[in-house]
Amino acid sequence: MTQTEKRIYLIRSLLNEQPQYQDIEIPSSEQAQKQLLRALFNIRMPKETSKEFLQIQDKYLQTELKEKGITDYKTLTPLEKGIYLWQGDITTLRCDGIVNAANSRLLGCFCPNHGCIDNAIHTFAGIQLRSACAQLMGNQGCEEETGKAKITPAYNLPCRYILHTVGPIVRGRLTQQDCVLLASCYRSCLELAEQNNLKSIAFCCISTGEFHFPNDKAAEIAIQAAREYKNQTHSEIEVIFNVFKKLDYNIYRKLLRAN
Repeated sequence: MTQTEKRIYLIRSLLNEQPQYQDIEIPSSEQAQKQLLRALFNIRMPKETSKEFLQIQDKYLQTELKEKGITDYKTLTPLEKGIYLWQGDITTLRCDGIVNAANSRLLGCFCPNHGCIDNAIHTFAGIQLRSACAQLMGNQGCEEETGKAKITPAYNLPCRYILHTVGPIVRGRLTQQDCVLLASCYRSCLELAEQNNLKSIAFCCISTGEFHFPNDKAAEIAIQAAREYKNQTHSEIEVIFNVFKKLDYNIYRKLLRAN
């Protein structure tokens, strides 16, 4: 099957799962097809599917990611011992684990084609990720607590694992408790990573954007938390600060270069 044939197969299969969408016409353009497929991935509830679907989905997603270009963190130059800064798409980064800025349900973003990192990670990891998260949350029996972390396989992403953490939502003025909880996200992820023998971890900009944590303060907390953890535990885990926006790149670069 060509990549187009795989994409159309996946779209048809997902449409057939939901009777209310079976009359939707598959668009002719590649970009419109990709948007429709992503939207269908996004709204799909965790449930069983066929081996054939998973095999085709996995081949399709792995090809898509390869075409976007994979970056191995080992090709990057650290700004200080064991700490890197990289601007790019975290779903294309090869390292042991990447951090997902999750919501308290931990099931991913259900908003079709939303631009958040949670949406991107769940889309390109594949539908297995939502099922794995649903199982974790079912076993837990309650929503995920802010500042804690969970770990799952990464499925079709080039990393090995995904660490899911719920950052604080800033409502109005930034509080000391917001800062404490954000630092806890970083510490929890680092501890969980080492418990699972990860040697490298890439952090996104947790709680910035839609969670309204100020970018500059969030970066300060992230760097301080990583440094403190490495110093206190004598850990050799390598930390990559992944940013998507130039604004965040400049903030992190300035803070890391200042020391």
